[in-house]
Amino acid sequence: MTLNEMYDRIIQLLLEKRGKGKKKGRCWAGYKPTPGVKPYAKGSCQPVSEAKTPAWQRSEGKNKEGGLNAKGRASAKAQGHNLKPPVSAKQAKKSKKSAGRRKSFCARMSGMKKKLTSKKTASNPDSRINKSLRKWDR
Repeated sequence: MTLNEMYDRIIQLLLEKRGKGKKKGRCWAGYKPTPGVKPYAKGSCQPVSEAKTPAWQRSEGKNKEGGLNAKGRASAKAQGHNLKPPVSAKQAKKSKKSAGRRKSFCARMSGMKKKLTSKKTASNPDSRINKSLRKWDR
């Protein structure tokens, strides 16, 4: 039992002794206790976030044609990921750096498609891996 739990239990027992009934919780609905802060002190409760997963893991952050959209890349960047948009063959001709990135990505993904997917997935045009490779003009 942690110190906060012990403190909550003592408060609950005191309230019951006074006849005020059982304590339902120290925070309002939609708020949760802040760890490491003394109960009932300023800042002891914080709002519960609505979104459980970042946008890049949900459909709103994914592009229907494959890969992530701008919102998905932004939410991934907020978590510390370093994602860039796909490089088409036309863009690769303009920059040597982009061409190298494109070549490396396509080599990795082609290998994944061969080894890590079933024949059904590999031939399905709507699979995520095929959509992703299409975005890179492959």
